[in-house]
Amino acid sequence: MSINVQRLEVPPGSDDNVDRAWNLKERIRRTEGVLRQRRSFFTTAYERATVFLYLDRSADRLVGFATVRRDGYILFLAVDSDYRGQGFGERLVASVAERHATVTCHARTTNRNALAFYESLGFEVQRQIDGYYEDGGDAYYLQLGEAPSIRERLADRFTLGE
Repeated sequence: MSINVQRLEVPPGSDDNVDRAWNLKERIRRTEGVLRQRRSFFTTAYERATVFLYLDRSADRLVGFATVRRDGYILFLAVDSDYRGQGFGERLVASVAERHATVTCHARTTNRNALAFYESLGFEVQRQIDGYYEDGGDAYYLQLGEAPSIRERLADRFTLGE
């Protein structure tokens, strides 16, 4: 498969690629049972945040995206299953870490794949929040560790100019 990946940044106030992001999120929700949100909540959050995206131009497909509040909180992070294991999730988190002194997110306590991913990047569980999700699911509040080596590792591996 030929891959021609382009990195884009969507500024707050724009809905560029929101439909692609919603469709990817919904595919993941249907197959993996995670990323459950209402369309209105997702769209509003997307339009208020900065969004980092990777698009595969050769297939006209969204590879992945990270929707980030101005305080460095990752609202949504998703990578198409066909592109996982190629570093796109790490690149998305690196984009956030380059811009923010503090990077945080929530992950379901039952989402072992997400927890393993975040922990591999140096995120640490700060606390558990019972009943955090609309369906009553519990969450961990995660924060990227402050150790400079973690940020340097991400910055060294992935630069914004890719």
